Amino acid sequence: MKPYSRRSFLKTGTLASAGSVIAGNSLLSCTGSNSGTSKGTITVDPTPQFEISPTLFMQFLEPLGNTDPAIEAAWDYGIDNWREDLVKCVADLSPGMIRWGGNYTRYYKWREGIGPADKRPWLYNYYWGGKETNRVGTHEFVDFCKRTGAEPLLGVNFMSDGFEYFKNTSHGENRFGTLEEAADWVSYCNDPDNKERIKNGATDPLGVKFWQVGNETSYGGKDGFSMEQAIFNTRKFAEEMRRRDPSIKLIGWGDVPNCSYFSGTEGEEGNDLWAPEMLKANGDVLDMIAIHMMGIYPRKTEVLKGFEFFNNPEEAWNEFLNLAKIAEYRISKLKGELQKIENEAKIAVTEGHLSLSPHNTNAILQTWLSAAYHAVTMNTYLRHADKVSICTGADFFGDRWTVNAVKMPVPGGESYLLPIGTIMKLYKKYGGNTGVNVIESPADLDIAATRKEDKLFLHILNKNFNSPVNAQLDILESGLVSGKVYEIAPEDKLTYVDDNNRNTFEPVEKQLTNLSEISIPPASVSIVEIQLA
Repeated sequence: MKPYSRRSFLKTGTLASAGSVIAGNSLLSCTGSNSGTSKGTITVDPTPQFEISPTLFMQFLEPLGNTDPAIEAAWDYGIDNWREDLVKCVADLSPGMIRWGGNYTRYYKWREGIGPADKRPWLYNYYWGGKETNRVGTHEFVDFCKRTGAEPLLGVNFMSDGFEYFKNTSHGENRFGTLEEAADWVSYCNDPDNKERIKNGATDPLGVKFWQVGNETSYGGKDGFSMEQAIFNTRKFAEEMRRRDPSIKLIGWGDVPNCSYFSGTEGEEGNDLWAPEMLKANGDVLDMIAIHMMGIYPRKTEVLKGFEFFNNPEEAWNEFLNLAKIAEYRISKLKGELQKIENEAKIAVTEGHLSLSPHNTNAILQTWLSAAYHAVTMNTYLRHADKVSICTGADFFGDRWTVNAVKMPVPGGESYLLPIGTIMKLYKKYGGNTGVNVIESPADLDIAATRKEDKLFLHILNKNFNSPVNAQLDILESGLVSGKVYEIAPEDKLTYVDDNNRNTFEPVEKQLTNLSEISIPPASVSIVEIQLA
């Protein structure tokens, strides 16, 4: 393959903006020969197997300080409200849930973010640097969720996850979270008669149903909680928060102690999940158990670092496919542990993204190459949606953090979706509410199948970088009436999005002319929508 240069990268991006590389090969049935084409059969049992949670495709929002001052950049001080372009873009993305949390919760005091905006104090962002104005607090966050159709999820300050440092910080502050503060937050949001909220002008409850206790609690090492301490304090928090509102849904922490180095291989069995012991002790007060899909970075190759992918995009594509195996391994392992203890708690992947170098500026995440990871992980969550109720593929919106779903140019400009956002939007818009079984499929295709009433959806990634796949469709015990395809298939896999090329990866809609066979373009993501008899 001819080596790629930065010049050719920019050239292909320009072509993409003109829409000349979007369609790729047609996904319509074709009978022509292709020397590189592989063949096979896609066999699907359309019988609904399990319900898919409406909160499955979640977005995660954390004030990231100097790293990515996205919260401040998202607030339009000219109108003293959220940026309209951001609201419009997120409403189009249509996340099922938005989470407020992250390491920020270890020193977050929710009362500093309510009341008159000009009276709210600034706070130091201890993990990410800089300061936060608290202009965006509980009311603004819940309002953003309502305006974009998402369910809000609040992460509480869980005794700073055991970090004693936050009792007396370098600035002489006590940022340590207490049980009473967490319970008061539940009352503030959900108690119809809460005087504190009513005083701040909100007579109606905010109606926050979902709450997370602890963020990456197991990652603290000797400075944070031990598993036993986390289990003990989780029960105390959960019982008091439920006493304030018995209807809330609570998420506890269950990940491994050292996720930053977890590569999903059998040689790391000593890195044990907290989930089994947490649920044995607290399964009666927790609805879900959380892990984070972190530590996703290459161990044996440099191709995803910096601009190395220019020289070998196919190797980069295949490395993304390898990294996606970690998500499958970790979800399967957690499901197995829950099955052993016969616990009905659902799984919540409340953070998860690629961790590439350079951390804030890796350009590959704006290219189509990253779709190999994104599509496989989304399919993984769909296939395991009998237990996974929440999944996260990126860190939501930002102005320079390259694992965002939504890129927000500053100053001004129009917000747009990065490839992970494009794929999540495609899956959410053209997908079912029940999972069905894919019994057989060609080796080059990664497929998840869903159904809504009499419509069947096949979520397909062609993992092969160069060759299409022709596949016979076999839908068991069901007639096929009609079919459509929503396809993203750039001919040049270095095609990218940026501030000047925002709609590069808009899917192309096509009618299926032959319901018995489809052709999947190389390195493409497609939704095949089939009307069943």
